[in-house]
Amino acid sequence: MAESSDSFLSQPRIAKELVDAAKKAFDPLSDAERRQSNLKIYNEIIAKIETRNLLPILNSLIKPNALPPWLREPLLQTLTLLPMRSDGVRETMEFVFSVHPSSQAAARDSQKPQKTGASITHDAVAVATRLLSTVPSTVKAEDWYGAIAPQLIQLLDGEASRDLARTAAQIIGFGILDKKATGAPGAAGWNAFAQPLLEEINPSLKIAEIATIDIKSGQDDDGILDLSRGRIIVSSVELEQALKRLKVLILSNPSPGLCMRILKPVIIQLWALASISNPPQGILQKYHIPAQILVQTYLKLSKRVESICPIVQNILCEGSVDGSSKFWKYRIVDESNIDAILPIQSSPDDSYRLAEVDTKADKFVQILMKTCSNEQVSAIFLFLMRRWVRVMEEQGNLGIKITSIDEATVSPIRGLAEVAVLQKLLELSPQKLVGDFDQLLDIICQILKGDGNTLLGDDIVSVVLSLLNLVITASSFQRSDIKPEYLRLIEDSLERISNLGSSEVSTTANNLKILLQYRDEVEPESKKLAPIPSIRQIEDKRTYNLAMGYITDSESPPPVVSEGLNLLSMLILTESPILDIPAVTTLMSSLLKDNEDYINLRVVKIFTQLASRHPKSITLELLDHYLDAQEKSTTDVRLRFGEALVQVIERLGETFSGDVARQVSETILAIAGRRGYRPKTMAKQAREEKIAELKKSHASSSKKEEEEEDMDRGDDEQTTKEEKANNDIIAQILQGWESKRGSEDVRMRTSALSVLGVALETNIIGIGPTLASNAVDLCINILVMEGDVEYGILRRAAIMAVLGFVRALHQARESGRSIGFGLTDSSREDIERTLVYVADTDNDGLVQQHARDVAESLENWHAGNLLPQPTGTSTSGLARLAGLTINPEASINQASKQPRPRIEEVE
Repeated sequence: MAESSDSFLSQPRIAKELVDAAKKAFDPLSDAERRQSNLKIYNEIIAKIETRNLLPILNSLIKPNALPPWLREPLLQTLTLLPMRSDGVRETMEFVFSVHPSSQAAARDSQKPQKTGASITHDAVAVATRLLSTVPSTVKAEDWYGAIAPQLIQLLDGEASRDLARTAAQIIGFGILDKKATGAPGAAGWNAFAQPLLEEINPSLKIAEIATIDIKSGQDDDGILDLSRGRIIVSSVELEQALKRLKVLILSNPSPGLCMRILKPVIIQLWALASISNPPQGILQKYHIPAQILVQTYLKLSKRVESICPIVQNILCEGSVDGSSKFWKYRIVDESNIDAILPIQSSPDDSYRLAEVDTKADKFVQILMKTCSNEQVSAIFLFLMRRWVRVMEEQGNLGIKITSIDEATVSPIRGLAEVAVLQKLLELSPQKLVGDFDQLLDIICQILKGDGNTLLGDDIVSVVLSLLNLVITASSFQRSDIKPEYLRLIEDSLERISNLGSSEVSTTANNLKILLQYRDEVEPESKKLAPIPSIRQIEDKRTYNLAMGYITDSESPPPVVSEGLNLLSMLILTESPILDIPAVTTLMSSLLKDNEDYINLRVVKIFTQLASRHPKSITLELLDHYLDAQEKSTTDVRLRFGEALVQVIERLGETFSGDVARQVSETILAIAGRRGYRPKTMAKQAREEKIAELKKSHASSSKKEEEEEDMDRGDDEQTTKEEKANNDIIAQILQGWESKRGSEDVRMRTSALSVLGVALETNIIGIGPTLASNAVDLCINILVMEGDVEYGILRRAAIMAVLGFVRALHQARESGRSIGFGLTDSSREDIERTLVYVADTDNDGLVQQHARDVAESLENWHAGNLLPQPTGTSTSGLARLAGLTINPEASINQASKQPRPRIEEVE
C-alpha cells in the first residue's frame, strides 16, 4: 500500500521528468548526436515506469494544445506502443474502462456494489477494440499481433474475470479475425490468434514441427523412457486450455461466418472428442462437453450439407484423418486427462473398430435431431441416400456389397458409416425425412428402377417401402403431386414386389399399392379444398420456423442467434406473407431489453425494416416501451428504444405524419418536459433514502466502515486539488442525472429532445404548427431555466432540437414547399437573443459552441429568407436587353402562336 501511495504521489514528478527528457530527445533545434544520446535516456525512463502509471501520464500529455506538436507526436507514439509490453494489453483495457464516461455512468447506475475493476460497457469495449486492433504505422503487423496475441489469448482463460475474457474474445473476433485483411487464413491476425488455438486441437496443422519434436512423453515420473507409449505432441493441459479458449472465442462473437471459418479446420477432431462413449466425469467436463457444444454450433450454422459430410465419413476418427502426413491420435491418459500422441503404429487400423460404427452413428444422429431443423436433417438424409445409390450403381449392384480396400472406390469404413447413419435416421426421426417430396421420390424411383434389373434383398426393399410410406401418408400428399412417369414406375414396382411371394415385404407392397390407389378418396373434403401452398410459401415457412427457433432457443449461442436474426431480416426484405408481424414485433421488443450489443444493433435494423411496411404499429410499439408508463424498464433499456425510434422516424421520412406523428410528438414533449412524474420511481427512491440513512446512523459502530473511511481519506490526500475538483464535478453531474422526487431522468429528457429534433427535421409538416411551436418553446425554456452543471447534456440536446427546427424551415424553403406556418421576426429575435446569451454565459463549453453555431445558422436562414423564394423553373438569366425584346421563359406552345423575336436596329 505504501509503495502504491509513493508511486501515486510521484506521478506529477514523473510527468515533469518525462517531459524534460522528451524535450531533450526530440528538440528539433538540437543536433542529431545530442538527440540520439538523450533518446536513450528517454527510453530508459519510459522502461522503468510501470504501465499503469505511464498510461494516465501520457494520456494527459497528448491532449490538444498541452504540448507543441513536435513534442506531442513522439509521446503519442510511445503511448500507442504500450500494449506491446508484457502487461500492456490488460492495463490498456483497464485504463479505457476506468476513464470512459459510459463506464462511470454504468457503475453509478448499477445496483450491485462495485468490488474490483471498472464497469465494462459496449462503448468502452468499442474504444478498446479500436486501440488494440489497429496496428501502429511504425510497427509491422506480425510484430504487433505477435506481442498482443499471447496477452489476449491468456485473458480468454477467465482467471482475471469472466467479463475480461468475454471482452478479449470480442476484441479478437470483431476487431481482428472478422476483417479480411487481418483475419483471413494466412494473414497476420489469423496466424497470431487463430492458428495457435487450432494447432493444439489438430496437430496436423503444424505437422512440419511434429517431425522435430523431441521425445518428451514416453518418460514417466522417474525419467524412464517407455517407447510403447508414443510421443506426446499436445499435452492434456494444452488440449484442455485450447478447447476452453476456443469455446470462449466462438460463443462470445456473433458472426456466423467467423464461427464456421474457425471451426472448419478442427471439426473432425472436435467430433472425436465429443463422441467418446461413456466418458468419466473429469473428461466429460474438461473435453467432452466443450467439444460437443462447438460441434452443435457448427451443425446449426452449416448451410451446406457438404460441410457436415466429413464428420460422417470420419465417424471413427480418433485424431488425424486420412491423407495426413503423420498419423496421430488422442489418448485417454486417465479418468480426467486426454493428450495427443504420435503412436508407434505408423498408420491407423479401423478394422477392429467396426462394431463402434453403430454407436457413433447413433450419437451423431442424436446430436443432429437435437441441433438441426427438420429441413437440415432431411437434406442430410437425401444427400447420403443419393451417395449410397451412386456407389451401388458404380458397383453394378444396388445391394450392400463389402469389397476389399484395393477393389473399393471408397473406404469401406466410410461407406459403412454412411449406411449406419441412414439407418439411424430412419429409426429415430422418420418424420423429419419428408421435407422435400420431389427429391425423396427421385431417389425412391432410382432404387425401384434398379430393382427392375437386379432384384434387391428384402432389407433394401423394406427401406425403400418405408420411405414411400412416409411420402404417401404425409398429411399434404396427393396423387397429383407425383409426376406421371414416377407414378407409373411406383405402381408397376409395387405390383411386381407384391407378387413375388408371401413375405412381409410383399404384404407391405400390396398395402402401399392399395393406399396409393385410394389415397385421394380417403382424404377429407376440407383438405381437398384447402389451397395448395406455393414453393415460395413452403420455403419461407421453413426459413421463418428456423429463424424463430434459433432466436428463441435459450441454449442458442450468439452466432446462432445472429444467424436467426439474419434469416428473419431476409424474410422482411422480401416482404414474405408468412411473417407474423405482431409476434415478430413482440419478440424484437423482448430482445431489445437484453444487454447484448450484437443483438441490439440487429434488432434496431429489423425494426426499421418492418416500419417500411407497418409504420403505425411499429412506431407505436417503440413509443410505448420508450414511455414505459408502467415503470418496468431501466433507463438503459428505454434509451435503446429511443435509438430505435430515431432510426424508424428517419426511415419513414415524409410518411411520418398524421396520428402517428402527433402521438410521437406529444409523448416526446411529455418526457422532455419538467413535469414528468413517475410515482413508482419516487416510492423506490424514498425506500433507498431511508435505507441509506439507517446505514449511515450505524456506520460509526462498524470498525470495517471506519477503516474504509480512513482508506478513502488517504486516497483523498493523494489526489491533487485539480483532480479532486474534477471528481467532484463528475460526481455532481452523474448524481444530477438521476430522477429526483419521481421526476424524469435527465438522460431520458435529453434523449427525448434528440428524438424531437430528428422528428422536426424529418417532416415538420407532419408534426404540425402547434406541436412544433410547443417544441421550440420547451427548448428555449430549458436553456433559460435549467442552467445547472448537471443539466449540460440537456441544454445541448435543446439547442440541437432548435437547429433541427431551423433546418426544417430551410429545407422547406429550398424545396419550394409550403409548410403552412413560419417563424415571425419577433419569435426569431427572441430565440436568437436567448442563444447569444447562452453562448456568453453558460458554464458548459459544448453548450456555448452549439449556441453560437445555431445562432449563426438562424441568421443565415433569415438572410436567405429576405431573398426571393426560388422557383422550380429553370431560367437562362436573360430578361430584357437594350434593343432586344425576348421572352426566354415562353413555352413552346406560346412560341408557336406568337411571332418569333426579331432583331431591330434602334437609333
